[in-house]
Amino acid sequence: MNTFEDLEIWKEGMRLTVKIYRSLKDCRDYGFKDQIQRASVSIPSNISEGFERQTNKEFIQFLFIAKGSCGEVRTQLYLAKELKYINTEEFYELLDKAKQLSAKIASFIKTRREKV
Repeated sequence: MNTFEDLEIWKEGMRLTVKIYRSLKDCRDYGFKDQIQRASVSIPSNISEGFERQTNKEFIQFLFIAKGSCGEVRTQLYLAKELKYINTEEFYELLDKAKQLSAKIASFIKTRREKV
């Protein structure tokens, strides 16, 4: 890994963010839309920021923040489904992607901790 762009978790975070933006492009609840978009953007942003810090300890800290943002996105997806901002199919697709990404970040954190 030479750059954060090489990280699969960063790529998946970017894909999830794009899917969320596209799924909610017509949502008129701007407060909600802004919050879920900001939470999703936080995932790849914290992965890249942590990577650029160049210390393992700081990188792990930022990975935990990214993982926390995955949890925030999942909560907001439940709300989006209940409020009918997204359909059931979109909900399950996005929820599954967010859960998988959270698990991959957790696994990556474990790997990084073993390098300390």
